[in-house]
Amino acid sequence: MVHISDLSPRRLFARKRRENAPDGAREKYYRVYVTAEEDAQLQARAAVAGDITVPRLLFESAMNAQVRTDAEWKSAVAELMQVRADLGRMSSNLNQLAKFANTEGQFPAQVEEFRVLFVALVPQISAACRAVAGQ
Repeated sequence: MVHISDLSPRRLFARKRRENAPDGAREKYYRVYVTAEEDAQLQARAAVAGDITVPRLLFESAMNAQVRTDAEWKSAVAELMQVRADLGRMSSNLNQLAKFANTEGQFPAQVEEFRVLFVALVPQISAACRAVAGQ
């Protein structure tokens, strides 16, 4: 008879592989070919993740909704960079309006409100770009 006090915390609370499927065997499997270097990286990540198997690491990583592929990250960064570029063009237009206002002596109040919003938004977008880009 095995007593709970005889079991290690690892044995009680962690498994190296996934639990059995509730309705029997899993019917589909995938085969992934990796280089020796990629295998070493996967083995190291599996060990760091809690000494789990590489198949479990791959499955849990793929099923995690917060994980993004390189293509998704690149797309997000490209979109943020496009917004940043658009804001740069808006800034140029605002400068042209300011030059006009200085020469004509008229500066509409709506443009000043726009400038305040713009100035507050630029650092936030720049920070988001850096964060997504991993900088």
